[in-house]
Amino acid sequence: MPDYLMNRPFIALVGALVSFLAPSSWSDQDNPELDDLFFRLHETASVYEAQAISREIWKHWYQNDNPDIEVLMEQGEVSMRRTEYADAVQIYTQVIEMDPGFAEGWNRRATVYYLMGEYQLSTSDVDETLLREPRHYGALSGQGMIYLQLENHERALEYFERALDVNPHMSNVRDSIRLLEKMRDAEVI
Repeated sequence: MPDYLMNRPFIALVGALVSFLAPSSWSDQDNPELDDLFFRLHETASVYEAQAISREIWKHWYQNDNPDIEVLMEQGEVSMRRTEYADAVQIYTQVIEMDPGFAEGWNRRATVYYLMGEYQLSTSDVDETLLREPRHYGALSGQGMIYLQLENHERALEYFERALDVNPHMSNVRDSIRLLEKMRDAEVI
């Protein structure tokens, strides 16, 4: 065996490169069960079944095989519920730094930014979420809400329609679409 292969710095460098180039941890949008869940969500006519399927999808999105991320996600939820938004942003930033491929880390931080009224930061994080999971109907409808707040009704309508295309059982999104379409037809927007 060549001497350089036995060199500790060389071994450390190879280990660092392997971990950097290796795919991120098994998480959320990578789960192969999601394709079937989305198919079933789109096909069902039952509101109750749609709610059960949606819960399963969210459960997959929220999962990450890194136990440290699981703990941070829980802490972030607690901070959000307590309206400790700055703490929640820091926690979700840690999640993103630990696993930038984890869509739900981006989505949760986008939600906190929205609650803080930081709409530009929120929309940026929603974009990151959608890069990782284009079917994230929560992020799509959230982006619609952001554009409503920014009074960009056409963009809001676009994102609400995209969310409804993915999950046709979102009655609140359907109601928002109807309202925006009426406003457009009355030339209010």
